Amino acid sequence: MSTLEPPDGTTWGYAAGMTTDQLIASACPLIRDNGWAYYFTPETEARGKELGLDLFQFYFLGRGGVLGDVEAEVVISAFGYFSPTAVRSMWESGRAVIAPRDAARAHLECCAELGRSRLAGIDGLEAYCDAAGAVNEAADYVGLALYAGFRGEPLADDLPARAMQLTALLREFRGGAHLLAVRASGLDAKTAHAIARPNDLAMFGWTDDDAVVIDEDQRRTLAAAEALTDELVRPAYGVLGEVGAAALQTGVEQIAAALAP
Repeated sequence: MSTLEPPDGTTWGYAAGMTTDQLIASACPLIRDNGWAYYFTPETEARGKELGLDLFQFYFLGRGGVLGDVEAEVVISAFGYFSPTAVRSMWESGRAVIAPRDAARAHLECCAELGRSRLAGIDGLEAYCDAAGAVNEAADYVGLALYAGFRGEPLADDLPARAMQLTALLREFRGGAHLLAVRASGLDAKTAHAIARPNDLAMFGWTDDDAVVIDEDQRRTLAAAEALTDELVRPAYGVLGEVGAAALQTGVEQIAAALAP
């Protein structure tokens, strides 16, 4: 691993001269956007229907099913930003149809299938999978229940499928760390969501009665939570040396291009 200790003691990893923090700032937004690309595709919807689930039941049961056949409160806690009423409705109606773990594995296979259909022509997927896999192996999953559940599932062997699944995993890693940071910073998840996605409250199950008044202190608190999130994920991304960091950055850019409409 190619690393350097700068004078202040911060570990720097290199991808075309970037520090680890710069790599996080550049790669993680792409991982966030790439990692959920399989959630609502026609193919995922069709697979859900085969299982007896509508698209949204399959999303909640498929993504949350790694937690097992748990009560809705567990899923509400892990998902964070959704209306508890919406999560409870989707979870309870879905698990009446199919065991959550079975739905989760079918959902993760939809992720693999999207990789097979869209990523097969990308050069350097093996290097990307090696780099993303190294971050995944180094990630501390304590306190990140949803990510830990995903991390425990077997991944596909073929590179396009594995690349897509690892991208989804790293999305869950930072997403879980961010929810932890939001709560540690003193914000409730609904308020954080209202600040970050003010136009998406209804999509996440909230009603007009759930509207919150946002002030500048809360915005500063969310910015602090973003910085804390970077601190939480930095050790995992910091294991990458120059070659691995470059492979990760190049890979996420190529995956974003391949997944673009």
